[in-house]
This record gives sequence, C-alpha cells and structure tokens, in this order.
Amino acid sequence: MSESIGTGRPRGVLVPLALAQFICSFAGSNMNVMISDISTDLNTTVQGVQVAITIFLLVMAALMIPCGVLTDKFGRKRCFVLGLAVYGIGAVLSAVSPNLGVLILGNSILEGVGTALLIPPVYILTTLLFTEPVGRAKAFGMIMALGGVGAAAGPLIGGLITSALSWRAAFAFQALVIVFIIVSSRRVLDPLPADRTRPFDLLGAVLSAGGLVLLVTGIMVVDDDIVLSVVLLVLAAAVLTAFFLSIRAKERSGGEPLLRIALFRNRTSNLGLITQNLQWLLLMGTSFVVATYLQVVRGYNAVETGVIFTAATVGVLVTSLSAERFATRRSPRTLIRAGFAIAVVGIAVLVALAGNSVNPWAFAPGLLLIGSGLGMMLTPSVTVVQSSFSEDEQGEISGLSRSVSNLGSSLGTAVAGTILVAGLSGHAYAAAMLTLAAIGVGGFVAASLLPARITTGRTSA
Repeated sequence: MSESIGTGRPRGVLVPLALAQFICSFAGSNMNVMISDISTDLNTTVQGVQVAITIFLLVMAALMIPCGVLTDKFGRKRCFVLGLAVYGIGAVLSAVSPNLGVLILGNSILEGVGTALLIPPVYILTTLLFTEPVGRAKAFGMIMALGGVGAAAGPLIGGLITSALSWRAAFAFQALVIVFIIVSSRRVLDPLPADRTRPFDLLGAVLSAGGLVLLVTGIMVVDDDIVLSVVLLVLAAAVLTAFFLSIRAKERSGGEPLLRIALFRNRTSNLGLITQNLQWLLLMGTSFVVATYLQVVRGYNAVETGVIFTAATVGVLVTSLSAERFATRRSPRTLIRAGFAIAVVGIAVLVALAGNSVNPWAFAPGLLLIGSGLGMMLTPSVTVVQSSFSEDEQGEISGLSRSVSNLGSSLGTAVAGTILVAGLSGHAYAAAMLTLAAIGVGGFVAASLLPARITTGRTSA
C-alpha cells in the first residue's frame, strides 16, 4: 500500500475502491434470500420481485460500456463519486419503498445506474494508480477478494440481516456502506485529467445497450419460453452486428466510436475476457444451483444456506488476498489454469460428497475448493485484460470487461436454471453441476492459450 504514483498516492486508497466492488457484488446476490419477505411485505408476487432483480441486471448490462467511456470525458473520480451517490439514493429509496414500483425505481433503476457508473472507475483507477506488476496484482487481489466475498457471502449477510431485522435493513446497510465509501474516497486522486472535448458515440451507446438488453433477456427467459428466448437472441445478434458495423464505419471515417475495433484484435485480452466470463459463470451458476438445492430439496432456510456457503467465501478470500504472492511466483496463465482446474475438482467433490450424504457439511469441501479456484484466477484475469492496453484506452476496456463479467453472471444463472427446471432431483442437481464442470474445462483450455509472459500496455508483467 506504500507504492506511489506521480506526486504520491495516499495510503488507504484501495479501501473505497475495494468496498465499492464488495457492495455491488453483495447487491447482486443478497436479494435472492429476501424474495419471500419482500413479496409478502409489499403485497406482490415472487415473480414481481424477480422482475426487479432482472431489471437491475439489464440496467447494468446496458450501461456498463457507455459509462466506461464517459469516465474519460468527465473524469474517473467524478464518475465514481456520482455513481456512489446515485446508488446510495437508490438504496435509501428501496429501504422505504411502499410498493413494488418504488422498489424497482430504487433498486433496479437507480442502483443499476449507480453500479454502471462506479464500477468502471474502480478498475481504471486501480490500473492507473498501481503501475508496478506485483503492486497491481495485490491491488486487484484485494478488490476481487471483496468482490468474490460480496457475491458468495451476500446470501448469508442478507439472510442474517433479514432474519434479525427486516429486508429493509439490508438496503439501509448498503446505504451506510456507500456513505462510508464516499467519505473515504477523498483520498482517491484521479491521475489523469478529464477530456471534456472527447465526443460521445450516442448511436453506438444505444445499439450496444439495446443488444445487451436483448441478449441478457434472452438468456434469462430460456427456462420459461424457449421460442421467445431464441427470438430475443436472434434480435440481440442482429443489433450487436449493427453495433459493430456502426463503430467500424465511424472509425474508418475518422470519427471516435464507442469502442474501437482494435480492442477486439488483442488476442491476449480476448482470451482474458473469455476467462473472466467463465469465472463469473461458474461462481453465480454454482451459487444458484447449490442455494436452490439446499432450500427446495433439503428444506434449509436462508441463514442455514448462507452458513454453508461460508466455505466458498473463505476459499475466495484466502486465495484472492494471496494474489501478490502468487504473482511473484507464477505467470497469469499458470494461475488461471490452476484456478479452473481446482474449481472443476471442487465441483466433482461437491457432487460426490453432497449427493451421497444428508450431512449439510458434506458441501463444505467442494465449495471450499470452488471458492479457492475462483479466488486464485479472478485477479490475474483482470490484470491480463486491463494491462493489455495503455492509459488512454482504460475507459473503453474497463466498460467492456465489466459487461463481459456481468454477462457471465447472467449465463451462470440461466444455464443452471434451464437444467434444474427439468425437475429438482438429485439427478438434475448433478447434471447442472457437471455442466458447470464442463464449462470450467473450457475455461482451462482458453487459459492454456494465453501467452506464458503477458506484455502490458506500458510494461511487462
């Protein structure tokens, strides 16, 4: 934490950045254990609350790339604080919401917009402030550790708060954390000036947002209506194709598109993005399958389910916080490959032990291995992608990177849910987990194609 940049970077700058990633990951997973309480309190249906969760994911998916680009135009620190403020207002509004409509406005819209605004600056500022490879690995290790913990421990923390107080207190907790982040972010200094003259590609923003909304919606409805899903996915492909044609035409004419085609010509970055997508797919897919199985088949409540997930949380935390030590001894390719391998072994152990035992702690060894594998590779994957580009490209690649990760989270839930709707039996559970294991093997293959030595936009890592 003592590394400096420019005139000196104050100590503690990582605290607000890492906590911002934590609270956004927490928000993405803790709602799952509050659905029944919210639907009862607001006199709505479980499906109504699920719609709110879906809209939150859609807003994030639609705005992550445009907001990543806006950070260069208006400044990374300014967008970070603005995103926190919008998110905090949404959390407060959600906590006092009298009906589903207000909850959707607060949680789905405002928190979604706030997340899209604040997350790209987290990764851009970390990349710019930590220029030395080992220090950058340590910084991303802390950020990804808290992100992984937020996602894995969200059900437990949310369940405890909901059981002890109410679901509204969980949103109040988010608002308090946001206030603390805003206060502590005074130490964060933007190392680059904002470029107010930079043009904004509105057509590209609309096409990318529309295509991602169609894509995520198509993924989410696949287990309810396969025909509608196919239609939406075809439309998504058409709109995203129009987006790529649009940015290529603008680039050839000398304009400045939302994303430059050159971003997709970097083979190392492309492989890193694939591994990022599959990591979050495994994390959220495993979380969804195991949580559903524990609550529906085993009959555990939200708190009991969250306690069992503590094993995964510990695994993510330990290996993520060891990112600095790992980075000095092994290449990113080795760490990512090892992470996928450990996660796949963890899935095999989970299926073998939990499927043949009524003891809830039979889930612990497999979840610990899965969490350890994911924690080991989250940081090097982010480092590979962010470090493949120069300072003036960080806004674009950060928005793209976060969109790819969010897409992986949506895919994880959709893939697992599609398999489970065939019937929540031991066979359906095993089939879903083995499918995730096969995807993990695909991630291992993608990681194997990474170069042994990663060359960054400015230095060698």
